[in-house]
Amino acid sequence: MTPDPWPAPLARRPVDAEVRVPASKSLTARALVLAALADGPTLIRGPLRARDTLLMADGLRALGIGIDDEGPAGDWRVTPRPLRGGGAIDCGLAGTVMRFLPPLAALADGPVAFDGDPAARKRPMGPLLAVLRSLGVAIDDDGRGTLPFTVHGAGAVRGGRATIDASASSQFVSALLLAGCRFDDGLALEAVGPVPSQPHIAMTLAMLNDAGVPAEQTAAGCWTVTARRPRADHLAMEPDLSNAAPFLAAALVCGGRVTVRDWPLATTQPGDDLRRILPLAGASEAHLDEHGLTVVGDGTVHGVDLDLAHAGELAPTLAALAALGDSPSTLSGIGHLRGHETDRLAALATELNALGGRVQQTPDGLLIEPAPLRGGVFHTYGDHRMATAGALLGLRVPGILVEDIATTAKTLPGFVELWAGMLAG
Repeated sequence: MTPDPWPAPLARRPVDAEVRVPASKSLTARALVLAALADGPTLIRGPLRARDTLLMADGLRALGIGIDDEGPAGDWRVTPRPLRGGGAIDCGLAGTVMRFLPPLAALADGPVAFDGDPAARKRPMGPLLAVLRSLGVAIDDDGRGTLPFTVHGAGAVRGGRATIDASASSQFVSALLLAGCRFDDGLALEAVGPVPSQPHIAMTLAMLNDAGVPAEQTAAGCWTVTARRPRADHLAMEPDLSNAAPFLAAALVCGGRVTVRDWPLATTQPGDDLRRILPLAGASEAHLDEHGLTVVGDGTVHGVDLDLAHAGELAPTLAALAALGDSPSTLSGIGHLRGHETDRLAALATELNALGGRVQQTPDGLLIEPAPLRGGVFHTYGDHRMATAGALLGLRVPGILVEDIATTAKTLPGFVELWAGMLAG
């Protein structure tokens, strides 16, 4: 049963806070996969321990990989072992799990069954399964192209050249590149059509190269990875910059100052684009130094015209921010969000309009016009980013009730406490 809706706290004064957000889900997921394929044990320092990454760890354990707690800081020691079949993997609602682990299961010595939450069965998987089949992997999915399905691992994948339609998710590309380092002939992958969220692919390439695996983008929409075991290492995780978005946006909504500690001076995370976006939306300052990123605002929110093709995960926060703006906003390049945890474009339009907003869907985004908002239940559809968007609205709009705030635990455990701490300064 879903708990009673969470009353989003109303900001009574400008904020003045420092926040530490948990580690990046994207980095933690990739680190776990690389460590599972490495030439020896790897220590992952400061990983994210949230539903998505715990499901990833459990999925790797089901494939025979050793993952153990290391020390009081909650580090993970990952010990590679021969990949085994015969088990089942629960993907939950995690795109990384349902996309990253099937190519590894193809390297196992028997069948591996995949399933997840009911909503996960709507998320697109067909293009990834089609590539694996083209490389000789047997897969049973009854022709659905979605969960549930079974990958029949044969202990090896020949690799070589392949093409993919990755317009629904860049995770398809990252999944194949990560596992491709263990394919017999490596992998040369070409995308047919546009690929969203390409910074996530750049993140994958960087992590492969840091692990000693040659991987590169050879042309627009073309990537290669060499057949080579990743090097065992100690991997330190960065904070999740996309999960920092609602906290930094609060400085614009409430006025005041918010610092997210330990923001990396250089990173492949798409959330780093907030340093450019928030000044366009009204921040008077977005200053990065060795302590973190500080955003300062005066309570003014301006309309924006943004192409978010490379950072679609910021769209829910920015849509909520735009709904509080002083002029219209256009968010484009995010048609692929219809295949995320929920149809985020439809969900954002429905929920903002139910509160009195004026939001229209376009083929690849949203048009948002300012309008007086009123309180009410903000439904989240089991989507963690919808929940944090509702919390951001509640800073200015009295009476916002966020349904299932616990869904934030998918990638941001302790969100309610962090939010309260920010408001308390």
